[in-house]
Amino acid sequence: MSYDTIIIGAGLSGLAAGIRLAHFEKRVCVLERHTTIGGLNSFYRLRKHNHDVGLHAVTNYAPPGTRTGPLSKLLRQLRLRWDDFDLVPQVESSVVFPDRTLRFTNDFEYLKQQVAEQFPQQADNFQKLLGHIDAHDELDLFQRETSAREVLNGCISDPLLIDMLLCPLMFYGSPTPHDMDFTQFVIMFKSIFYEGFGRPFHGVRQIMKQIVRKFKSLGGELKLRAGVREIVTDNGRAVGVILDDGQELSGKNIVSSAGSAETLQLCPGDVPDNKADYAPGEISFVETISVLDRHPSELPHHETIVFYNHADSFHYECPNEPVDLRSGIICSPNNFQYDEPLDDGRIRITALANPACWMDLPEEEYVAQKARCFDEIADSAVKVMPEFREFTVDTDVFTPRTIRKFTGHLNGCVYGAPHKLRDGCTHLENLYLCGTDQGFLGIVGSMLSGITIANRYLLK
Repeated sequence: MSYDTIIIGAGLSGLAAGIRLAHFEKRVCVLERHTTIGGLNSFYRLRKHNHDVGLHAVTNYAPPGTRTGPLSKLLRQLRLRWDDFDLVPQVESSVVFPDRTLRFTNDFEYLKQQVAEQFPQQADNFQKLLGHIDAHDELDLFQRETSAREVLNGCISDPLLIDMLLCPLMFYGSPTPHDMDFTQFVIMFKSIFYEGFGRPFHGVRQIMKQIVRKFKSLGGELKLRAGVREIVTDNGRAVGVILDDGQELSGKNIVSSAGSAETLQLCPGDVPDNKADYAPGEISFVETISVLDRHPSELPHHETIVFYNHADSFHYECPNEPVDLRSGIICSPNNFQYDEPLDDGRIRITALANPACWMDLPEEEYVAQKARCFDEIADSAVKVMPEFREFTVDTDVFTPRTIRKFTGHLNGCVYGAPHKLRDGCTHLENLYLCGTDQGFLGIVGSMLSGITIANRYLLK
């Protein structure tokens, strides 16, 4: 079978690219190895409870009807309505360090006020940083990589404030230990602090259902249980794919959302000169999910997301141990401004993890390590939130091994390779990347990535 474009991976970036292409009557097929769509932003049902996989919150929140910004652009490009996502804003989030707390909402002025109160001598320096952020064109696909820490050190003289600003942005988007590319910093700063968090009442399945429905309504083909074993190449071009079952599909163009290193593995014999740029990442996480018999606000815990750090400075790296207990993220999907409460209470806690400590454990040891780390992560989290375990009625844990199994990402790396191919181009002239390793992150960012690739290269 022959297509105008074959897309590898039914995550948000791949499906968004598919919608854009199908809208212009291109014959497009999205291939997915698993039985569930979504990739890093999927969902599942376990013991009568519905769970999101990757979604803590949708960044880039904007109120319905907003005419500017990433979310508005996304909806226009995909011909979707505001009601299709049905986002409601967060209550309040925070960055909690041993001696200081910064709180923020979707009103950026509140964060500016917090910085001025907590770091009065840095107020002018923070304003200087905002000038650098506003002047930076994060949409320029040819920006050279620059250290975010280097830029921050040139503006802000207090290392604690630098760590507190980096903490949520790195946790939600950095594939690089100890640092992040400044363009990535700007993207994440704007999406989290300028625009803020929102969430659909029904979680990520609300978004995925609308995306798939739109894609299919435009004539796009979605093939589940259709993993790609190999990308077929000929004279510097990708000409098709071979599926796990041996079936071969041909395409004029191939778009991969699998990641740069993972995509390169699908091209046997085609080694690029810049192979080092395709090195896989190593930043991964363990996340615990607790279902409660009451809402978190009854504990009482009212915050939407808490980014916490117990150490004197913030360490963002692959730990030597199975999990890093010095820092983490506490998310409650309940604590958004819904008109009615969710069916049950949830607490999700995320910590940095060492993939090597998880990948090859015998099953019995793997299960025991998950149980042990659940308690250790909870012990770390309740230093900054009320104790919740006595109210827990069900739990689940996913690890770097889970992430690798369901996404194919080497090392279970959530944010992909440290080096991003921002223009989406690879060593083959008609093979393109979208998603994480193009450098677009989050729900809105990943979909804009797919749209960008479709518009720039495939709709000429």
